[in-house]
Amino acid sequence: MQGITLSELFKKMIEMGGSDLHISTNSPPRVRVHGKLRPLDMPPFTAADTKALAYSVLTDAQKHRFEENLELDFSFGLKNLARFRGNLFNQRGAVGAVFRTIPWELKGFDALGLPVVVKSLCDKPRGLVLVTGPTGSGKSTTLAAMLDKINSEREEHMITIEDPIEFLHNHKKCLVNQREVHADTHSFANSLRAALREDPDVVLIGEMRDLETIESALRI
Repeated sequence: MQGITLSELFKKMIEMGGSDLHISTNSPPRVRVHGKLRPLDMPPFTAADTKALAYSVLTDAQKHRFEENLELDFSFGLKNLARFRGNLFNQRGAVGAVFRTIPWELKGFDALGLPVVVKSLCDKPRGLVLVTGPTGSGKSTTLAAMLDKINSEREEHMITIEDPIEFLHNHKKCLVNQREVHADTHSFANSLRAALREDPDVVLIGEMRDLETIESALRI
């Protein structure tokens, strides 16, 4: 690996205009650029290389959780670069990882090219809004734009429940509390039950993976 760091790989990805960095054994790292997975000009990584790179951004608690569950979703930020969402997994007994870039700055509706009807949903006083779509279709950026609009215009309490937290929202007109599953709460369902007692006005649920979470969401 010749001493290359994950930060250096992220810099290369950003310079290439890439969205995702893939790390796997017996292959050089690869970057997704305009839909195509392009290998970087460096030797293939060994199992020791991939583990060292992946573990370099994990906390001790995250390392323990990964070794226990064999999979891990997490997010982190690197100063002067960007935020990243990571997924670690095991394949053929070695560690593999995929990292996706999350911009520090939130994009607005116009920059994302979202229709007016999406913006109008942010003005609804109540109701359930589902944002769905395939991987890479813009669900996270759409939700971030919607939350930022509400945060900029309404004096309310906003709670997000995510696994992991992707975009960071500062307090504007809203009071914003962002909770990460495994770090700030044990599960989506637990956090939703607690949210009922936290005087919420707007609740973002990052994923609804099971019946208990769906039922809890419908009670808010």
